[in-house]
Amino acid sequence: MTRMPSLPPFKPGLSVKLAPQGGIADQVHVFEERDYRALVAALAAGRPLLVRGEPGTGKSQLARAAAKLMKRTCIQHVVDSQTESRDLLWRLDTVRRLAEAQLAGAIGDQSADKARAELALQNFVVPGPLWWAFDWESAKIQAARSKTPVPERDAEGDTANGYVVLIDEIDKAESEVPNGLLEALGAGRLAPPELPAVFAKPPAPLVIITTNEERSLPDAFIRRCLVLKLQLPTDKDQLIKTLTDRGKAHFPKKLTRKVLTLAAEMLHEDRTNFGDARPRPGQAEYLDMLRAVVTLHGEDEAAQLVALEQTREFVLQKHVE
Repeated sequence: MTRMPSLPPFKPGLSVKLAPQGGIADQVHVFEERDYRALVAALAAGRPLLVRGEPGTGKSQLARAAAKLMKRTCIQHVVDSQTESRDLLWRLDTVRRLAEAQLAGAIGDQSADKARAELALQNFVVPGPLWWAFDWESAKIQAARSKTPVPERDAEGDTANGYVVLIDEIDKAESEVPNGLLEALGAGRLAPPELPAVFAKPPAPLVIITTNEERSLPDAFIRRCLVLKLQLPTDKDQLIKTLTDRGKAHFPKKLTRKVLTLAAEMLHEDRTNFGDARPRPGQAEYLDMLRAVVTLHGEDEAAQLVALEQTREFVLQKHVE
């Protein structure tokens, strides 16, 4: 298989252990060959990778795992209903600008020219995640000018290898957000107000955008992305194999195949019995249930099996009224 220089060769079972996040320490991402090929294609085409699928299929984790696999720094931004496209490029800190204008007026000991210089727009432009990924040094200079902190970077990534940008849950925002990113993502360029244009420096960042498909995305935006859909297998045997393999990767010495398989069978049963009811239990719930029984009962298989039955309704049956 052709691969990019920053990616190691793919082999079955390729996985990476991720740093703790959200209070969960044991996170492992197992790459499927199809996911790997999507990363290779996005890098080669120089396009963002739009990752679609129901919650709990590992969309966000894929970005973090790709960054670690390529030894790149990961920059994350979670979209919400208040997000504007400009927030991902740059934002204007109008609150601080107004406060400083009021303070200058109250003190009244500055000349008009000095006040205008200090209140110039470029002093209040705050770099967004894409700016940091395009050109970290210019973003750092602008952060100092706008008196905003430099984002923390994960210690495992090497900035010489470039960046992975995770734009998470873009479907939570209005359609203006993806449409507003077209120029920046297509041309590798952004134009903050009253400042020089910012261009993506090589190596170009890998941009991974996730959607839970709660709302449709504009066609123009989708055309500028490569698209990967993550979904659990519909075939029972394949689903159980997929889940048990991932469970084993997360808890290699703490759970037996019997426990892993029973938990996977429970998940398949609930996904089947409740049809299209939402939210459907997925990989995230499967791992939550395994984590709970390991935390409660260590490596005691008999106790783990009982605990699966006791925790099932709380972890897998969230859709039951």
